[in-house]
Amino acid sequence: MNDLSGGLGARAIAAREAPYLDILNTAQREAVEALEGPVLMLAGAGTGKTRALTTRVAHLINTGHARPNEILAVTFTNKAAREMKSRVGGLLGTVVEGMPWLGTFHGTSARILRRHAELVGLQPNFTILDTDDQLRLLKQVLQANDVDTKRFPARHLAGIIDRWKNRAWDPGKVPEAEAAKYDDRAGKLYADYQRRLRTLNAADFGDLLLHVLRILKEHGDVLARYQRWFRYILVDEYQDTNVAQYLWLRLLASSHRNVCCVGDDDQSIYGWRGAEVGNILRFEVDFPGARVVRLERNYRSTQHILSAASAIISNNLHRLGKTLWTDAGDGEKVRLIGHFGSDDEAAWVGDEIVAFQDGLGGRDGISPDDVAVLVRTTFQMRAFEDRFLKIGLPYRVIGGPRFYERMEVRDAIAYLRLAVSPEDSLAFERIVNIPRRGVGSKSVRFMFEVAREKDISLREAARRLVDDGAFTAPARRALRVLLGYIDQWHAQTREGADPHVILAARILDESGYTHHWQQSKELEAPGRLENLKELVKSLEQFENLQGFLDHVALVTDNEQETGEPRVSLMTLHAAKGLEFPVVFLPGWEDGLFPLQRSLDEGGLAALEEERRLGYVGITRAERHCFVSFTTGRFVNGEWRRGVPSRFIDELPEDDVEILSDPGLYGGGYAPTRSSADRSSGLGPDSSTHSQIDTPGWRRASERLPVSGRPRVDTSVSTRVVVVDGSAYKVGERVFHQKFGYGQVLVIEGGNIRVAFEKSSEKTIRADYLESAPPARP
Repeated sequence: MNDLSGGLGARAIAAREAPYLDILNTAQREAVEALEGPVLMLAGAGTGKTRALTTRVAHLINTGHARPNEILAVTFTNKAAREMKSRVGGLLGTVVEGMPWLGTFHGTSARILRRHAELVGLQPNFTILDTDDQLRLLKQVLQANDVDTKRFPARHLAGIIDRWKNRAWDPGKVPEAEAAKYDDRAGKLYADYQRRLRTLNAADFGDLLLHVLRILKEHGDVLARYQRWFRYILVDEYQDTNVAQYLWLRLLASSHRNVCCVGDDDQSIYGWRGAEVGNILRFEVDFPGARVVRLERNYRSTQHILSAASAIISNNLHRLGKTLWTDAGDGEKVRLIGHFGSDDEAAWVGDEIVAFQDGLGGRDGISPDDVAVLVRTTFQMRAFEDRFLKIGLPYRVIGGPRFYERMEVRDAIAYLRLAVSPEDSLAFERIVNIPRRGVGSKSVRFMFEVAREKDISLREAARRLVDDGAFTAPARRALRVLLGYIDQWHAQTREGADPHVILAARILDESGYTHHWQQSKELEAPGRLENLKELVKSLEQFENLQGFLDHVALVTDNEQETGEPRVSLMTLHAAKGLEFPVVFLPGWEDGLFPLQRSLDEGGLAALEEERRLGYVGITRAERHCFVSFTTGRFVNGEWRRGVPSRFIDELPEDDVEILSDPGLYGGGYAPTRSSADRSSGLGPDSSTHSQIDTPGWRRASERLPVSGRPRVDTSVSTRVVVVDGSAYKVGERVFHQKFGYGQVLVIEGGNIRVAFEKSSEKTIRADYLESAPPARP
């Protein structure tokens, strides 16, 4: 058994001991031993799919069904491929040699393309372009076609072309409606780009799959050769495959049909980058007679958590269906709590984590490493980062930079630094050509030379060079405007005529930075705008710009990795594949989760993907899962009243414990609506809206007692529930439990605009207010 790379007859099946089968459950073993024909391993979250997949590879080798070099196993990351190879070796008790076809889709395609490059007009030594090289080449193509790159950035065209290649469209197959994008020239630009790639003997990442597809389709002898070589094919994370990967796989598996795909349709959350959940849904159609093995025994979570996740995902119409179960016991119920705003939400989460860490109130004494906060969008992170820093709770941001480290946030802060201190040369250097003002690197070096020679700031050097006519006319005009604005902002900062929050927003507008991202075609642009607006909002906590900048400097200084345990803060997308004993899921409000922008662009398909995100989030939790929402928060710089997410109403009563006062839960979707009706609704349905007759409201109205917390005594509650907003009069004094006393300004149905005495004006639901005695004279 030491020589695994050869010596085994292709059909000689050896009778060998297979102790690795004994550690599998019944469903896993069925999937491993079904070696002939198509198999779909439908593996729910935490059901041991990696164990089953690697054991299947080991079993193919150990039984003599295939040599290691006859197995094609593809994954989505090199890390997953290395782990698979290591595990196979561990199961067989020896180092596995001769598995050249275990890798990623793109890595495997690159190897095939090197062998047959001439069939698509390339040389075997072709260059694979990275993202930067691709953008540079696209800029050349745009310039050659006289395209305004400010209106139509190269990055936007790169995104369009990447999506087309994911769908296996070469320039001749792009539909007419698609080709008309990008100022009606996208199709031509794509064709020019591909011709330029061939001239350079180069390929981008999308080409690796696209070229191999063309070779396999047009050259039957090449296809037949690889079909003979790849006697058994395994694909991990099949729900994340795009159209090109799907076609690639079908071609290679079409002869022997010995293909095993492993995936979970309920965890298909990457539609925005080309993944097609339909690939896994139609597996039995593509491969008639396929065996579908459902892995449903979960080894990660307790039953209440699994039941909650299963109940939510069952509302999706397009799924194969499975029911997760565990023998780990019921565990704690999923906890649901409402908050008045995002800062309250962050404060509560921070306090709960500290309580877990210190073992307070009967909680486990766990490490911060065992806790995750999973948000829908990155702008939500700011409140949590500020809170964690305030209470000294170490954390890490996974899958992206911390809030104050993000490019757009650092750019904005550089502008604010210049308003406070115009001589800040580092800040000036950062933004002098952001957005573009025609000031290149040579011009900046010239400024530095003058600044050093004259011992002056970079800003002053720029001013003198502009006066001396040292730059091109467009650059001089742009710099003169920028320098004038810096002087003006600094004067306004010193005078304090306008609130610093308003001034910060004005600085970002007048500098052109906000407009830059509003006009950007980059996929990240909407998120960057949200972060800028969240940054401006965060200034409300400080007396002035200087105080805010001091805070940011201290935050940055304290963000050094020390190796100590840290809470994980990340988006739901970044959390896939991870697990934590304690998980917090904040921001479950319609419009934020499900995200309205996704629903507007994708309709029902997007809604189902958002629901799958919820399923992924809940199933990251092993023992404790918290879902929270707010009655309002700032979104895109505007205060929006929060409506609890429709997904909350899909949580099962028996698996949820309410932690908040029922007044914070207004329900949203009447139970009389069918699952199909509810799934097709893309926004709150006012005709069926009821804060009395929804599943969520019924749960909340029971005021379930919470261990370690005082039970709300409804008999002494002084909160007045107002059904008719006209019960209050303009000018009347009212009281709110969080914001205190205030005066009614405007009445709009059930909402009341109140000028609070110790806070700003806010729009509040009438049933959150109570009448108050007149102010003392």
